[in-house]
Amino acid sequence: MSNNLIRYSDGWGVVRGTDILPLPSTYETTAEVLSEGVKAAREVLANPKAKGIPLADVTPLNPLPGARVHCQGANYRSHMIESGMDPNRAFNMLFTKSTASMCGAEDDIVRPPHVQLLDYEVELGIVVGKPITEPVTVTPQNLAEYVGAFVVANDVSARDIQLPQGQWYKGKSYRTFCPVGPYLCVPENADEVARWAELRLTLSVNGTKRQDALADDMVFKPAATLTEFSQLENFEIGDLILTGTPGGVALQPPKAIAQKVGGLLPEDTKWQIFIKGQAKRSAYLKPGDRVVTSIRTDDGALDLGTQHNTVR
Repeated sequence: MSNNLIRYSDGWGVVRGTDILPLPSTYETTAEVLSEGVKAAREVLANPKAKGIPLADVTPLNPLPGARVHCQGANYRSHMIESGMDPNRAFNMLFTKSTASMCGAEDDIVRPPHVQLLDYEVELGIVVGKPITEPVTVTPQNLAEYVGAFVVANDVSARDIQLPQGQWYKGKSYRTFCPVGPYLCVPENADEVARWAELRLTLSVNGTKRQDALADDMVFKPAATLTEFSQLENFEIGDLILTGTPGGVALQPPKAIAQKVGGLLPEDTKWQIFIKGQAKRSAYLKPGDRVVTSIRTDDGALDLGTQHNTVR
């Protein structure tokens, strides 16, 4: 069964029920956590006398400090459709977020003063478990070789920066724009890795569910994405790949006819109208909003934990 490892102020621990069992070392790299840390977790869990500390008393820290963040955009059929895209004519949209955007699963999401359209995107994060230094062919059969862990992430986005400016990196990379964790969910074997498609992604704002979908709604699956990314980038153990978000985000593109009319307008005018229209939507995040994000299989066998973030 998978192990849920958590990073907190005193180091690393493994989750057992409602407790954390501390691990005997403070690991300096994710590679150490996924090798030595996992071995130590198994030993601690096998000891019935091991004493834990209440999980509720601990604040989880970002479990992937220093990781590079690579992303897929518009990768769920439901999100493509609500965005006016045709899933049958899609391409794998790849981009990056800054390392500085990552924060903990209970940290505040800080909206920059100039941002009006702050959006949310629950995403399944894949933690790379094997170095990639050349093009590789990843298949469903060998996917487990490349997956070190699964993790909950929220690809927070400033839509009024991302879209009018064409700045995906800038619009998604402000500090705190990528809550990660609370756990590194480390699969025990290839069968557990293969259950990625059964993971259910949910996100609610102030108690109202906004997103709810299975990861199987992805258009470009993890094996295909790792294969394509390997043609472009080297990966180290611990790098993070965000795999897209399902439908239900705050952003709602204008209707087709409005987009055609907008195409006839001067660029500045078109985007001013876009921002003014989107600003009327109450779904965008505001200071004080409480965002709760979780990923797990319906049977609870894989549970990546739950994030609780407040917007300020």
